[in-house]
Amino acid sequence: MKSTKILMIICLSIFSSNSANAQLVISGNENKIDLSSGSQEVRPHAGSDTITIFDFSTFPPGRTTIANIRNTVIGPPSNIAVTPDGKLALIADSLQINPDNPEETIPANRIHILDLSNKPYRIIGEVTAGSQPSGMSVTPNGKLALVANRADGTVSVLKIDGKQVKLIYSLTVCEEDEQASDVSITPDGKQAFVSINGAGHLLRLRIDGDHVTATDQKISAFGKPYRTIVTPDGELVLTAGGGFGKAPDADAITVIDLKSNPIKTIEYITIGSGPESIELSPDGKLLALVLMNGSNLPADDTSRTQNGLLVIYKRERKTFTKQ
Repeated sequence: MKSTKILMIICLSIFSSNSANAQLVISGNENKIDLSSGSQEVRPHAGSDTITIFDFSTFPPGRTTIANIRNTVIGPPSNIAVTPDGKLALIADSLQINPDNPEETIPANRIHILDLSNKPYRIIGEVTAGSQPSGMSVTPNGKLALVANRADGTVSVLKIDGKQVKLIYSLTVCEEDEQASDVSITPDGKQAFVSINGAGHLLRLRIDGDHVTATDQKISAFGKPYRTIVTPDGELVLTAGGGFGKAPDADAITVIDLKSNPIKTIEYITIGSGPESIELSPDGKLLALVLMNGSNLPADDTSRTQNGLLVIYKRERKTFTKQ
């Protein structure tokens, strides 16, 4: 049966400000794009996008859904970020239906501000970023958020002051068609790395207070790097990228050594086909990798599979082994 709803889940464990050790999982739910045919099909008359918040401090988990919060499954590898104190979530609105042609989408530029400090959870504002805001990260001190804008080759720098979030400026990190896909920040808050999807590298940024600058250091990555993360100990940067073929081609995780001088790529770990996102456990010992595995291909493609895969890797010093 054809899917009538495409669900994107971005899971984030946080500490609620009003309940000790309350773990929340935030899910962005999109209705306007259907991928079940193997290509993007816009559903102009579908219901609104929503956000669902699951509270795992109780069992069964509590659930809150907020309607009419535009977000999308296309483009962002991780379009939800939470401040370290757990009081705010930022949710990128990356694509919208073209008002002049309801059968296609165009980039959006909005980030919703979700207040998690009190119940009921609610959207308290929004901020304008660049074109098609996608992956984003918050600095460890909670004062800045960096947003990779996929359609205009920039990273937006947002200032966070309590519950107020504002755009300070955006800096150019690549050509527009090279697609700045995601950005990750090191645990010391002094560096960030932007995955430049179309050009096949990561770009290093410097962070000094509110001042973020792009360096000229481009670090090799396999294929088209997408989601990028830094290990909690600050030793490694990881990114997963698909190649320029389709399933059943094998793709790879890129491992970058932050402690080497200069910073450099040290390994490519062969994985299955079509990596979408990667996430580390809080202690950095386990790596979860989501693979499309051919499930995104059209029904008549001989390489199509029924299901994607979730694969777990264990850290072994500066590499990871499949479990």
